[in-house]
Amino acid sequence: MIAEDFTAAFGGAPDGVWAAPGRVNVIGEHTDYNDGFVLPMALPQGVTAAAARRPGSDVRVVSRQEPGDPVTFGLDAGPGTVTGWAAYVAGVVWSLHSAGFDLGGADLAVDGDVPAGAGLSSSAALECAVAAALSDLFGLRLGPNALARAAQRAENDFVGMPCGIMDQMASMASREGHLLFLDTRSLTTEHVPFDLAASGHALLVIDTRAPHRLVDGEYADRRQTCEKAAAALGLAALRDVPAGTLPETLSALDDETQRRRVRHVVTENERVLDVVRRLRAGDVTGVGPLLTASHASLRDDYAVTVPELDTAVEAALAAGAFGARMTGGGFGGCVIALVPAERTDPVLAAVRREFAAHGFAEPTGFVATPSPGARRLR
Repeated sequence: MIAEDFTAAFGGAPDGVWAAPGRVNVIGEHTDYNDGFVLPMALPQGVTAAAARRPGSDVRVVSRQEPGDPVTFGLDAGPGTVTGWAAYVAGVVWSLHSAGFDLGGADLAVDGDVPAGAGLSSSAALECAVAAALSDLFGLRLGPNALARAAQRAENDFVGMPCGIMDQMASMASREGHLLFLDTRSLTTEHVPFDLAASGHALLVIDTRAPHRLVDGEYADRRQTCEKAAAALGLAALRDVPAGTLPETLSALDDETQRRRVRHVVTENERVLDVVRRLRAGDVTGVGPLLTASHASLRDDYAVTVPELDTAVEAALAAGAFGARMTGGGFGGCVIALVPAERTDPVLAAVRREFAAHGFAEPTGFVATPSPGARRLR
C-alpha cells in the first residue's frame, strides 16, 4: 500500500520498501543516556518507507498520516529549517550528509501504525526506516549500530530531543522472539529469548492515552541533573557507580534531587542485569517484582510518572499481574504488565474500570510480541 502512495505522490514506482519497528522497553528506563543497560524489544507496529533516488539534491517526502503536498528540502537543510513530522526525515538526511556520506536527491513516502505520543518510539521507527532506505539507495553499507547512531543524532541535534541510543538501537538491531540486551556505552548486544507463550505469560501494553510530551524540558532537565551528578562524583557517567557503593556515593552529593536521580539510575541498571539473569534461568514470573520496583523508582526517585500511569500499574497488580511499570520516558504514555496469558482481558478490563472511576480517558491495550528490527521488504 505504501508503494501505491509513493506512485500517487511522485509517479513511477519506488526503488524499494523498508520497515522499522517501534519498541517497548521491558526494563532499563533513563539509563541509556547514563551509559547504562537497557532491555527493549521491537514491536509488530512500525513505519514503512517507500523510496527512490531522484535527480538533483532535493528530498521530497509525504506521509499517509499527514496528507498534503510533499515536504521538500535540500541535502544542506540544517536544524531549524524543517519542522513537524518531516523534521525527523530531514534530520536523518542531515545527519548522514553532514557526516560525509554521499547522498543525492530522493523521494520518500512513509506510513506508520505506532501510536504517536504513547512512548513506543514512533519517532525512532520513522528515523530508522528512512536511514535504512537511504543506506541502501546510496550504497552506504552502514550496519545497524552506525545507522542507529545517525538516527539518534538526527533526533538529538536536528529535532532537539536529547534522547539516548536505546530507541534507535531497538528499532535497528532487534530480533524476532528476543529482547535486546544492550550496553549503551559499548553498543554490545545480546539477544535474550523471550517466548512468553511457551511459559504461559503475556506482556500487556496499556496505552493510558495520557498526553506524552517530552520536548518541554522535563526530559532534558533529568539528563542534565544526571550529568552534573556524575561530574560532581568525578565519573564519566552514572553507569560507573558500583551498586555496592551506593550509600557512600549518595552521601557524597549535597543536592537531594541529584541523590534521588542517581539512586534510580544505579538501581535500575542492577534491575536490568537481574531480569536478564532470571530470563536466562527460565524464571519469567520472577521478573514481575523487578518491573514493579522499577516503577516505584521512576515514581519516587525519578519523578516521571503521572496519575494515569500510577493508576494503571496499581490496577494491573490488583487484578493479578505478576508485575507492572511505566515504560518509555514517562510523563504519559504506556504501562506494561507481565500477566498470566489467560488474564490479559481481565487485567485490561480492571484498568479500564479504575480509569473510569478516576475520570480518565479510556485506555487501550494490546499483547506485545518481540518482532524483527529494521529490514528491507522489497
